[in-house]
Amino acid sequence: MIIEADLLIHSAAQVVTCASDVPKRGVAMQDVGVILDEAVVVKDGRILNIGPTKSIRQQYSASQTVDASGKVICPGFVDPHTHVVYAGDRLGEFEQRIRGATYLEIMAAGGGIVSTMRATRNASVDELAEATLPRLAQMLRLGTTTAEVKTGYGLDLDSELKMLEAIAVLDLAQPIDLVPTFMPAHAIPPEFNGRSDAYVDWVVNEMIPAAAAWYKGSHFLVDGRPLFCDVFCEQNAFNLAQSRQVLEAGLAHGLPPKIHADEFTSLGGVGLAVELGATSVDHLDVTSPEDGARLADSDAVGIVLPAVNFNLGSHDFADARALIDAGTAVALSTDINPGSAPCPSQPLVMAIATRYQRLLPAEAMNAVTINAAFGVGLGDKVGSLAVGKQADLLLLNCTDYRQLAYQFGGNLIDAVVKNGRLLSL
Repeated sequence: MIIEADLLIHSAAQVVTCASDVPKRGVAMQDVGVILDEAVVVKDGRILNIGPTKSIRQQYSASQTVDASGKVICPGFVDPHTHVVYAGDRLGEFEQRIRGATYLEIMAAGGGIVSTMRATRNASVDELAEATLPRLAQMLRLGTTTAEVKTGYGLDLDSELKMLEAIAVLDLAQPIDLVPTFMPAHAIPPEFNGRSDAYVDWVVNEMIPAAAAWYKGSHFLVDGRPLFCDVFCEQNAFNLAQSRQVLEAGLAHGLPPKIHADEFTSLGGVGLAVELGATSVDHLDVTSPEDGARLADSDAVGIVLPAVNFNLGSHDFADARALIDAGTAVALSTDINPGSAPCPSQPLVMAIATRYQRLLPAEAMNAVTINAAFGVGLGDKVGSLAVGKQADLLLLNCTDYRQLAYQFGGNLIDAVVKNGRLLSL
């Protein structure tokens, strides 16, 4: 008996599954599950079967059939750390950095995050959505099918809730599934200069409870997507004690923790994240071997962001090679934002990571798929090709997935399937 399906993609040169029930670590990151001349069958937005082309075509008939000869099928990319919702730009600061100013110097002078804060506060929900839609469309064309999105450019209660609302509007307005993160502790707003403890008290007592209440009425809860709580544990941002206050308040209101840690200085954020059971620890540029070992022994995913280092003209990158060798479940992300990483491309991030952080192409592929999915709490739904999982997959215009990291500056994404639907890009 022939089984009816919605979509059948057959005769792929490679099917790269990245399949795993847990985040990949150590040597497991070198296995992407390559199988040859395979087909993928999709029904009702889910993967129905994966198998040899000949037998699959004998068993199934589909309303839409795609010949993937000479192409690779792989999971849609997950971007687990983004600040993609914002207003304005930071082109002037780009030139300042070229002239020699550092990120922290610009931030201390009232630029950086606070500059974007001003533009974001002045924008409406609709204006934020309108400004962000083209960026998300570009990410989709480059293969991203799920993305975490942070607040943190409002830095007051109304503006942070406005950013959450914009994320919700954008999630429903375009194909990429968005995972919201509440991050009012991204920077200290000008009205609290010299009073960072008072701002943290406001975040803890007013802003986090309001965000938790917003989440309870949102479609994200219904859909099973979490609302995370994040903090920038860094010099000129929030110290370790303040970071603890923020993350513990988030936990008290049901918001699982994430943390920006060890980007420029190590303040103990890794240890705090491990203690609190954080879903991910992000940046890790100056993480010590001792903290790397703590991270490896935890359930947290270590998210590294090489586009930041590239954009800032730095020669120092997170030692992702050492993190993987120690046993950390490493993921990669663009960190797309207007200041430190205006980058929409996970393939470019893979290219940078293989060259400057010594990841093998297989490790980079797992880092933008299955490990990134666990880094946003959705490893059971997306990030790999397996029967029953959401049918988010890419067709690559090449015969070997390693071309994704080998080539750079172009786009090998030939087609995107999101929730079982073949999209027109």
